[in-house]
Amino acid sequence: INMQLEKMKQKEEFERRKRIAEEKHREWMQKKREEERRERERKLSREMAEKATRELEKVQLQEKAEVKYNEWLKKKRAEESEKKKKEKEILKERQAELQEKKERAEKIFNEWLRSARNKPRPVLNGYAFPHGQSAGLYSYYAYTVT
Repeated sequence: INMQLEKMKQKEEFERRKRIAEEKHREWMQKKREEERRERERKLSREMAEKATRELEKVQLQEKAEVKYNEWLKKKRAEESEKKKKEKEILKERQAELQEKKERAEKIFNEWLRSARNKPRPVLNGYAFPHGQSAGLYSYYAYTVT
């Protein structure tokens, strides 16, 4: 009977230890799952934060690029405007020079026309005596008119 009691006690002790071991195993598994879940959450949170940071940097870079592009575009338009303005000034100067040249030429022509009317015209004496002189070898006796 003692042996049976002892075997029963050992069996109960074995069962009790088995239950305790299973309980501890379950608790350990639960803790492990909880720890893995928290680790996944931390990892996901970290990834989300990194992704948000990258997105923010991307947006900031895009805004910076847009600002620089707008500045460049504004500068380019100002340069084009200045270039067109200079071209117009050069064109106006050329037109003014041409107008001045034309007026000067007209004035000189009119003065020449006025002075040409008052100048005496040369008398043409014939083919051999333009302006009253012989065209060939000069000889007093040559081509005398009698």
